[in-house]
Amino acid sequence: MQILTWNTQWCCGMDGVVSVERIVRQALDMGAAAGGLDVLCLQEVAVNYPDLEGVPGDQPAELRALLPGWQLFFGASVDEFTPQGRQRFGNVIATRLPVLQVQHYPLPFPAEAQMRCMQRMCSVLTVSDPMLGPVRIMTTHLEYYSALQRMAQARALRALHMQACALADTPPQAASDGSPYQTKPHTRHAVLCGDFNFEPQDPEYAELAAPWAEHELPGLKPGRWLNSWSVLHPGAPQPPTFRLVDRTWGPEPSACDFIWINDSLSAHVRAWQVDSATQASDHQPVMLTLG
Repeated sequence: MQILTWNTQWCCGMDGVVSVERIVRQALDMGAAAGGLDVLCLQEVAVNYPDLEGVPGDQPAELRALLPGWQLFFGASVDEFTPQGRQRFGNVIATRLPVLQVQHYPLPFPAEAQMRCMQRMCSVLTVSDPMLGPVRIMTTHLEYYSALQRMAQARALRALHMQACALADTPPQAASDGSPYQTKPHTRHAVLCGDFNFEPQDPEYAELAAPWAEHELPGLKPGRWLNSWSVLHPGAPQPPTFRLVDRTWGPEPSACDFIWINDSLSAHVRAWQVDSATQASDHQPVMLTLG
């Protein structure tokens, strides 16, 4: 399974040109060298923001047209009606694999006076992989400006995954009656990717990576999130994914785009790759191969 994550900055490149086609082409080209992408996770996808640089239009519609044969799911963390009309901003998960379940979870948004911020969310797609079976693909984009909100969101992502693991460890009553109670594809196998807006030395990283114990939730067995880069390269710093070209947001390149895996997938990590050359966004795309 090839999974690529990319904060697209509404598909606005370092040249100021908004091009959904360029993002898709470069992502598919990156995956082609490894046998072809199976899952594409994009953050900062926009609908109707004429005041943003490059004037993005209906980007989910453009993505659907550029990915024939794929299923595409847009989770809008911001969905509002303004003088510009309906405006939406959020994350996309697209896949060629069979889809079993779709879920969208708003993340915590604690009040903080005079802080520039917006609602954040996590989109979850459970897909069926021929070898691994059901796998939950989770993508998110955490708050940039507020450390308070970012920590609350990291804790929520950990709790959300723990809940899913507890359901896999202690399944609810099975049902095949065709009702909404029918059996769901509960699984520990999960991938969490996106732009986390924290770095490996930050407390939010440690919070998300903290192991969990049985006593934290009824029916839960011990486990943890693992940074897939560190599975392959223990102790080595992850290559930077942000500020390689544009230093507006800081003086040095940094790693803030991660692909986390549940520890049940650690033996399946085969390759990790970042495209450090592309300037189609202010972030770099990262790809994980599970096998």
